Amino acid sequence: MRRHLLAAGAALILATGLCAAAQAQPAPAPAPAVTATVKPLDAKERRDVVEKLAKTLDANFVFPETAAKYAAMLRANLAGGAYDGLTDPDAFSAKVTADLQAVAPDGHLRLATRTAFQARRPPPADVPASARPVGAPGLEETAMIGDVAYLRFNQFTGDPETVRKARAFLLAHADAKAVIIDARPHRGGGLAEMDAILPLFYARATHLVRMDTRAGIEDEGPFADGPTLVRQTSAPTLVSHDHVVIPDTTETRLQTAPVYYLTSRRSASAAEHLALAFKRTHRATLVGETTRGAGHYGGLLDVGDRFAAFVPVGRSYDPDTNWGWEGQGVAPDVAVHTDQALDEALKLAKAKGARPG
Repeated sequence: MRRHLLAAGAALILATGLCAAAQAQPAPAPAPAVTATVKPLDAKERRDVVEKLAKTLDANFVFPETAAKYAAMLRANLAGGAYDGLTDPDAFSAKVTADLQAVAPDGHLRLATRTAFQARRPPPADVPASARPVGAPGLEETAMIGDVAYLRFNQFTGDPETVRKARAFLLAHADAKAVIIDARPHRGGGLAEMDAILPLFYARATHLVRMDTRAGIEDEGPFADGPTLVRQTSAPTLVSHDHVVIPDTTETRLQTAPVYYLTSRRSASAAEHLALAFKRTHRATLVGETTRGAGHYGGLLDVGDRFAAFVPVGRSYDPDTNWGWEGQGVAPDVAVHTDQALDEALKLAKAKGARPG
């Protein structure tokens, strides 16, 4: 089974775009008409997909009691004929997803065809240019703005070359007077980029946020124990890890440099993980807008021959307060329109002694 920590970027339109402005999923867009190249759903496939999804959620969703409610609803709807007559895979997926969100809103949970998950959908027309991704997923830009180091991500892909480039840029400019990380178009991803660059910003070992994963899958992939995922005491149904940053001992100059983190209402998932980590540890100033509100991480699981579901298997939160950003988003320290965030961060950096051109 494939599980990739957070992400699903363009595929989701919930209170991340995978959740509505904050708490509930918006009404699904009208699905395209079935064409001759798309095999229509029949009653057997609908039944098999719904039953498989119910079992998958029951076994994997982060909160077992909510998983049981999802499963019960799906089976009741199937028995009651709620999905009868839905022959278009996209319309069927939209209906099932809307039913799940009506039981308990979640910024990542979604059923879709594998084709739909693979498609890169453009952001809505009302999204400002500063929050629109440019180019391929990952690290969009690195630049020196005067003596301020600037990095812009639209996703944390975990690609080794992207991870290397981000860290190498910071190492090459470790004499920068400030760092700006632009996450305004950031839709999610994993921990690899964070684990590569955060050691350059922290002077001492620091626990960032806590991650609770459904018990039974914690040894798989990104959920396993490791140097930056330190296991903590947890309830029997969960396995808890603290995401920890271990300082770099070979390059320390940026560990005292001001850091500014730019956010928009579309900054989601892994981007929010880093936002809370910076805010909780007071290591960066968040500039921009409150983030999207998708705090339950997970991955794609197969559901039948041509469907998959993004299933949240865990939640990230502040262990001191038990506060997580699901359905709420992480608020900035300096609130400005997303289009003004970079200019505002440069002003703040200048006030701290930087010379941004």
